[in-house]
Order: sequence, then C-alpha cells, then structure tokens
Amino acid sequence: MTTATQHHNPDAVIDPDAVVGHPKRPFKRYFRETGWRHLVGIAMSIFAAFPLLYVFSASLNPGGTLVTANSLFSNFSFQSYVDLFNRPQQPYAAWFGNTLLIGGISSLGTVFLGALAAYAFSRMRFIGRRVGLLTLLLVQMFPQLLAVVAIFLLLSGISEIFPAIGLNSQIGLIMVYLGGALGVNTYLMYGFFNTVPSSIDEAAKIDGAGHARIFFTIILRLVAPILAVVGLLSFVGTTSEFVIASIVLIDPDKQTLAVGLYQFVSQEFSRNWSIFAAGAVLAAIPVMTLFLFLQKYIVGGLTAGSVK
Repeated sequence: MTTATQHHNPDAVIDPDAVVGHPKRPFKRYFRETGWRHLVGIAMSIFAAFPLLYVFSASLNPGGTLVTANSLFSNFSFQSYVDLFNRPQQPYAAWFGNTLLIGGISSLGTVFLGALAAYAFSRMRFIGRRVGLLTLLLVQMFPQLLAVVAIFLLLSGISEIFPAIGLNSQIGLIMVYLGGALGVNTYLMYGFFNTVPSSIDEAAKIDGAGHARIFFTIILRLVAPILAVVGLLSFVGTTSEFVIASIVLIDPDKQTLAVGLYQFVSQEFSRNWSIFAAGAVLAAIPVMTLFLFLQKYIVGGLTAGSVK
C-alpha cells in the first residue's frame, strides 16, 4: 500500500491531539481562560435556584408553617394545591384570571403608547423635545407611594360620575397603570429607535408614505425585539404590583394575585404559608412561560437599546 493510499484511506483513525493547530490545552490554561466562568455560572445558578426550591418545598408541605419546611422535600403532598381552589371566600382562580387580563392589557397598552412616544422623540424635531425626555426620567425618581393618595382621591371622584372606571373597577386600575406607561420604557425604546437608520424613513417618504404608514408598516417590524422586552417588563411589573391594586380593587372577585395571596398570611392566627407558597408557584408560571417565549428578543433588545 502506497503512501498516497494510506493518506486517503477512509478507515484511518485521526488522533485529535495530532492535528496541527488544535493542541490540547493544559488544565491551568483552560481554567484561567474559560473554566472559571463555568464555576461562577454554577454558583450563581445554585444561588438563584435555592429560593425557588425552598418555596416549592414549602408548597408541598401541608404543615402550613415555614419552620417545618426547613428540611427540603421532607413531606410530599399536593393538598395545598387542592385547597387553593376550594376556598369560596378566597377565589384563587378568579385572581389568576384577573391578573392575566389586567397584566396583558396593561402590557400591550404600555408597549403601544411607549412606541408612539419613542417614535415621536426619535424621528420628529419639536420644541421641548429634550426637556420632555429628561422629564420622563426625572418623574421615575419619585416613589410610587407619593401618588397613592392622589390616585385614590381621583378615582373616588370619578366613581361618583362614571363608576365603570372608578374605584373597585379593573378598567380603572388598567388606566392607572397606563398613565405611568411613559417612563423608563419609553426612554429604552427611544434608544432602540435611534439604531434604525433614518434613510429608511426618507426612502418611504419619497414613495409617498406618511408618518403613520412608516410607523405601523416599517418601524414596528424592525424594533420587534425592544417591544418584546418592554412588554415582558411591563407584564412582570403589573402582575406583581400590590400597593395601587390593593387600594383600587376592593371586591375579592376583582382582585389580583398579589393582593389576594396576601390574605393567606395577613391574619395572625390563620396564616397558611403552605397554601401561600402553592399560590406563588402557580403565579410564577405565566411569567416564566412568557420569559421563555420572548427569551431570544431580550438580550438583543436590551443591548441594542443601549447604543446611541
């Protein structure tokens, strides 16, 4: 067998270590370059997963206290999940549906209003444009509690004229959430809109397209990543909001999960942390599902939005 035949023999086994250009790295070099990152990632994963495991273990412990849940998964029972849906005075299923409804509408409205404002600040030139951008950031510096009294008095007055959007109405709560839509999210979308070349708008204007047509048919498709990011952030913030929801919504059948779950642990002599943990585990499912569905947009949307 000649040398050429040996070189082209398909049955010949090639040693990876003998390939020129791909030498095996020593362990010290591997650990110094990339290995330490794996250790940090594993440590952070354990740090983030432990509270979740603890809450899930507490939900499977029918004892009703957190002290008995210190031993992870010492007891295993789904009775807390069954009792969660068998309490007429604490309608968890209604809270769950209300949270999805209010969170979904609020996030969609926030994305739409924020996109309109971001497009105006990015593409149009008008008096007060820079002052308006700074005002959006300055308003976010004040805590939400400062507006609670004003919101309560406003909705209380509206209830006397138009009860459908006043106190104890989900529409009124949604309108309150949408009132704070033009904030940091708008500034985040503004940075992403600036990454879209303005030459696209100019080419569309030459073809006779106006601002509305450019916005709805061209720009929105190009900025889909940041829309997904803002929608996710808005949904998470709305579903976990407690202060305003507890003031606006009075009827138990209209309350959200954040307000309703508090009832399980608010009474000193009837606290049931097991049912509370079971409700918290189920409440995290929509957020986790939405996060996994929009995961491919999150990193791209945030990084591109930071480029001016």
